[in-house]
Order: sequence, then C-alpha cells, then structure tokens
Amino acid sequence: SQPKVFAFDDLSVRKMPNGGESRDVVQGTLATGEAVAIHESMQPKGVPPNVAHAIMHSEFLIVHQGTLEFIHDGKTERAGPGSVIYVAYGTMHQVKNVGDGEVKYTVISIGGDVNK
Repeated sequence: SQPKVFAFDDLSVRKMPNGGESRDVVQGTLATGEAVAIHESMQPKGVPPNVAHAIMHSEFLIVHQGTLEFIHDGKTERAGPGSVIYVAYGTMHQVKNVGDGEVKYTVISIGGDVNK
C-alpha cells in the first residue's frame, strides 16, 4: 500500500450503546507481514465502560484527552493525556473514563486475531 493521511473528519463513525464513538482508521497487513488495526475511540463521562474482555493480539492505547482507568490482572492504573497503555496478548482488561469530561484515545492493535 501507499503512504496516506487518514483525516479524522473523513473516518466513518460507529456509535456505541453507551454513547461512545469509534472511528476505524485502518485494518490489514503491513508489507512486513504484521496484522494491524487502528481505531480512534471516545467514551463520554459517566457511562458504563465496555465489558472486560481478553484479546488475542497486542494493543497500545494512546490517550489524547481525559483520563482512562486501565483495569487488568487485578490492578487498576490511570492514564492521562500523552500516556500510552500496553495491553499484552491474552490480557483480560477494561478501560473506563474516570475524568471530568469525555476521554479520547487511539487503539493500535498488532498481530494475532486482528484481521479475523
């Protein structure tokens, strides 16, 4: 594939039952063979988070605005703007907006079941 800019305003929006939004940026395989998927997410203040789930790939979450609570392996950690969360293959986890407004973050998924 060719280099490209994925403009935020051009991405189609999926509305979530909890009022959140998700915009898929890309899903496919890189020229080097790794499966990759990227999406932008927004979780409103005070809504229930998505249910805890395990992943069969690796993920990085980059927080742009607000504060996320990352619940995993019996631990709870907080991530604010500029923070990066790493979710390892097989990790049962959940992220929850615990800030004063909406939280916006990017999810980069690599390998495993990304393209299934």
